Amino acid sequence: MGCSVILLEALSSMIIGFGLAMAAVRRWPARFPQRLLTLATGPAAALVGAGLTHSALGGDEPVATVVVAGAVAAALLSLLVRDGKRATRAVTADVLRL
Repeated sequence: MGCSVILLEALSSMIIGFGLAMAAVRRWPARFPQRLLTLATGPAAALVGAGLTHSALGGDEPVATVVVAGAVAAALLSLLVRDGKRATRAVTADVLRL
């Protein structure tokens, strides 16, 4: 029974992470230019979050584990957000001269 709960937590966390990543890519394609990186980061971050939460809570709270895994996935996806405007080569050269 315990092993099936862990697998269910992991699978549901990865599905939530992939859903968050897919929603981010579809909603803000200019802010997530590297689609494959974003789609890989969501499930991976959720799986890591689920593992950490499962270890911290002792496996007694599967719903909390999945919720925290989704929060970890959202937090790590937010690190991939880029500004909608790209820096031009001239602006980059001016910054490097300073």
